Amino acid sequence: MTGQLVPGANAALTAENPGLTAVVVGIHWDQIASRGPSAELVPVAIVCGPDGHVLSDEDLVFFNQIESADASVRYLAESDQEEIDVDFASVPNAVDKIVFAVYLDPDPRSPKDLGSIRSMSVRVCAPDGRELVAFPLPSERNHLINAVILGELYRHRSEWKFRAVGQGYTTGLTGLRTDHGIGRAR
Repeated sequence: MTGQLVPGANAALTAENPGLTAVVVGIHWDQIASRGPSAELVPVAIVCGPDGHVLSDEDLVFFNQIESADASVRYLAESDQEEIDVDFASVPNAVDKIVFAVYLDPDPRSPKDLGSIRSMSVRVCAPDGRELVAFPLPSERNHLINAVILGELYRHRSEWKFRAVGQGYTTGLTGLRTDHGIGRAR
């Protein structure tokens, strides 16, 4: 299986790739060069339970917290601009999905939207580098948004699938926090 997805499309990862126990999720973007401050993008993986909320704040994976509480999801900077590794065998049963998003650093000197982003994509690869699926994000809305959910790995019965999402936020990190219960006491 390899192919490009459109928003809302799903791909069966483990069902179509018997023996697949881990994936590498690569996030890549091309930015228009600027003489002033440029958009500083922050990729994040949000490890969620069945309610769609993060299991704990330790299950938010990004540059400042490079692995989930159980170490099944890890942040790396490798061949794509950013990489997040997921070890399916180590993901606890309480995890229903892992959301992959990018938000604009809220530094007041930064641009206020993703207008300088020419293109953005997410791809899911086997550990050996073989691409399983890719989702090139439609860019026509970048001038209005400052965060976007690229896609999500989710459980379907005993299998793992990937869904291309492409949901943009005009409320940035605040919108992601609200929708996924980040920072709430449990």
